[in-house]
Amino acid sequence: MLRDIWLRATTVQPPLPFNSVLLVAAVALLVIGSPVGYRLVRHLITLVHEAGHALVAKLCGRTLRGIRLHSDTSGVTLSKGRPTGPGMVATLAAGYPAPSALGLVGALVLGHGYASALLWTLVVACAGVLLLMRNLYGLWVVLAVGVSVTALSWLAPAAVLVWVATALVWALLLAAPRSVIELQLQRRRGRGGGSDVDQLARLTRVPAPVWVGVFLVVGLGALTGGGWLLLGL
Repeated sequence: MLRDIWLRATTVQPPLPFNSVLLVAAVALLVIGSPVGYRLVRHLITLVHEAGHALVAKLCGRTLRGIRLHSDTSGVTLSKGRPTGPGMVATLAAGYPAPSALGLVGALVLGHGYASALLWTLVVACAGVLLLMRNLYGLWVVLAVGVSVTALSWLAPAAVLVWVATALVWALLLAAPRSVIELQLQRRRGRGGGSDVDQLARLTRVPAPVWVGVFLVVGLGALTGGGWLLLGL
């Protein structure tokens, strides 16, 4: 079975043609622009966001305590270590750029024809995050994503996997900047005082709106670069 998975994951699938990539982008934009669609995609964005915190925390030598995902699409990653310093700053700063970074890498991988490998990598990542999850709702979200992607990767023909992987990458690239804008709107309404940018502001003395601007520039930059790669320009 592992041999079969390896063969499927390493099989090269030609990227979608230009017009098909545009069609998928348009559909992804419509989904993210709708309240119900964005709420569904937002769970994936939060999952990747918290996984980004966890990965950088581990790389910085911090001890991971776990991840929680909530039904309102928020999440939190708990780690133990110095409450200040470069490691804590890097850990806090990793969340919002994580979906954009994954989308950009995904666009690069798709350009080389490895749609199946991208989806199987997501399955492995979900398995790792599952071990860190500390609440039932979070377990349900990770299992739903992991099982769905596993079933598609195992059962769907290669042509379908390319469409699914392309839609996933567009969703990440398009939703990541919206999540940053959403954060700033919440802050203007007096909510989100304990957000990543507010914690970064307290640690670095760089104002929270500057961090919002940095994350938005990163998200829009990744969207531009990822779109360029997906469209084969």
